[in-house]
Amino acid sequence: MTYCVAIKLNAGLVFLSDSRTNAGLDQISTFRKMIVYEKPGDRFMVLLSAGNLSISQSVREMLQVEQLKNEDGEPITIWNAKSMFEAARVLGSAIRHVYARDGESLKAAGVEFNVSLIFGGQIAGEGMRLFQVYSAGNFIEATKETPYFQVGESKYGKPVLDRVIHPDTPLDEAAKCALVSMDSTLKSNLSVGLPLDLVVYEEGKLQSDRVVCIEENNPYFMMLRRTWGGKLREVFDSLEDPQWNGGHTDAPLKATSTRSVPLKKITTPEEKLI
Repeated sequence: MTYCVAIKLNAGLVFLSDSRTNAGLDQISTFRKMIVYEKPGDRFMVLLSAGNLSISQSVREMLQVEQLKNEDGEPITIWNAKSMFEAARVLGSAIRHVYARDGESLKAAGVEFNVSLIFGGQIAGEGMRLFQVYSAGNFIEATKETPYFQVGESKYGKPVLDRVIHPDTPLDEAAKCALVSMDSTLKSNLSVGLPLDLVVYEEGKLQSDRVVCIEENNPYFMMLRRTWGGKLREVFDSLEDPQWNGGHTDAPLKATSTRSVPLKKITTPEEKLI
């Protein structure tokens, strides 16, 4: 399994992925789920992948092959696409090509055609864009109301993103939030694992030098994991325990209507469950 997250902000883009591939308890390997396509001054694009590894690797290879043609009949690849939307169409076409080639064989072998992708970046002459691409090759685009996408084991890392991320979030704060989201996933799911790949892209730069691989002994990530866990425990301990049977809190934990009265143990034959 895997976990990938990408965030689109006014200030730029943040991409983060793990690198664990799990094909069974005794087949755990490390494979990169992120690839960066960069032509400084012209375009900067990042692709994150989850799902069947052989399918995602095939799709990556097909991105280098001519898939579509423009109105003038000229071939389009991600390297000459005039917009991120056009580049996303190339990606969708690559997925459909792999499905047409391998789909029936995979089905006959009992393997589901399963691939989920996040694709984002910026091409000179337009703003940043971020897409989530599905197994059918169709895609949706991030908006101000939905500024991030997740693929893979997304449920564990979603709450902190919902509470923190908004379009005006600074880039470094968003990167920190993405790492906390990843740490929550690492804590709760063994099928997601280090090392991590992190890319932070500043709007309008059309290149990035903020590309890092985070290993288990990375000082910042070790500090973040330790501090986040400790602070969560502090906040939890600061909350009052529930009070029963007329406790001293303003709102004791007790039933306020007969519809929510809890079940109780019968101690005499005359007592009934409410």
